[in-house]
Amino acid sequence: MDWEAIRLSLRLALSSALLLAPLGILLAWPLAYGRFRGRMLLEALTSMPLVLPPTVLGFYLIVALGPLSPVGRAWESLTGSRLVFTFQGLLLAQVITNLPFFLQPLVASLGGVDRRLLEVAGTLGSGRAGTYFRVALPLAWRGLLSGLILSFAHAMGEFGVVLMVGGNLPGRTRTVSIALFDQVQAFDLAGANRTALLLLGFAFAVLACTAWLRARERTWA
Repeated sequence: MDWEAIRLSLRLALSSALLLAPLGILLAWPLAYGRFRGRMLLEALTSMPLVLPPTVLGFYLIVALGPLSPVGRAWESLTGSRLVFTFQGLLLAQVITNLPFFLQPLVASLGGVDRRLLEVAGTLGSGRAGTYFRVALPLAWRGLLSGLILSFAHAMGEFGVVLMVGGNLPGRTRTVSIALFDQVQAFDLAGANRTALLLLGFAFAVLACTAWLRARERTWA
């Protein structure tokens, strides 16, 4: 078992989930309650990582974060290092890749909040932002928790984008999914089986947890 890769994956998944939380909460507001012309475009853009092949998404992230891009040049001028093939670049790529996994359960949960409660909050003088953060978001906490769990889990097992953007640098960008790939290539089937079983058990626990949260949400609805 490659414990170094497992620790790096946990660090990466936790960091990406923490960064996704404020971004996802802000984006979920217009997606759940917005009535503007570009809403469908915003929904399509935030859902793109779900349907794009990981290699395609990884390629465009390399272009967007590479040393010739504005983002890459700005980062290099500030830090003196490049984004591609670093943990920081990999973290940014994971935030973009896992955004729909955070957004979709949260937006669905926000859509299930009783609109009468939001209207009552408005009549009591609460503005749109106050109603969202003080009423709608607390009531949709199960969707928020599901989004955090799913985005964390997907970051743990993501392979294509990680390999494209981060490469395979031990201790820096070599995650557990890449370690599994290396074990198979080296014909270490016993080690690969242990790693695969770990990821399988983790995925099952995550799905069971999110299913329980959805069931509880239906019970309380």
